[in-house]
Amino acid sequence: MKCKAGLALDCTGPFHRYLEDCGIQCELITPQILGAPFFRGRLVTMVIPTGFANRMYSNILPALRASSGRTKKFVEKGGRILIFGAMSTNEDCYDWLPFPVTYNHEYFNTTVTIDRSSPQCEIIDDYDEKNIDCDGYFTEFDGVPIIKTEDGKVVMFCKESVRGMYLITSLHEYPSKKFISSFCTAGSETLF
Repeated sequence: MKCKAGLALDCTGPFHRYLEDCGIQCELITPQILGAPFFRGRLVTMVIPTGFANRMYSNILPALRASSGRTKKFVEKGGRILIFGAMSTNEDCYDWLPFPVTYNHEYFNTTVTIDRSSPQCEIIDDYDEKNIDCDGYFTEFDGVPIIKTEDGKVVMFCKESVRGMYLITSLHEYPSKKFISSFCTAGSETLF
């Protein structure tokens, strides 16, 4: 089995170390590398961290847009993408995805309801589901809701392709170690 993730971020930091502490080989994919047409990493999962569309936290959004075609092919060939909240009020911050997503940026703490039939529900196994931090919610998306707030706002959904998947969340917590180990492990890597 292969345990490998690409972390789309400007530099290493706590989240990079967290992935490695979960037993995942983590490759830093800077905006310059991600946007370069010659980049062809071999990954199980690509992780797009919280704040990817907020210039105070990251400069990765232009590179995500430049590599949107490769991202789509990566998922179609079996890759997985874990995308966190944009932390931006710009309505077009998810326009690099091949389906519509409308994200509403708002920081709040909530109780959540979880679709326990989805294996991705393990993402909050390390947390109290009555005390979850979120940085927004989704009002338009093409996918299956997995986690909602107590008042029905979708804070995580999944869009599957034949072989891969997009998992999009506005949970403002590190994913559980069990979830990361599972989501970033597969029988083979996929060419990005």
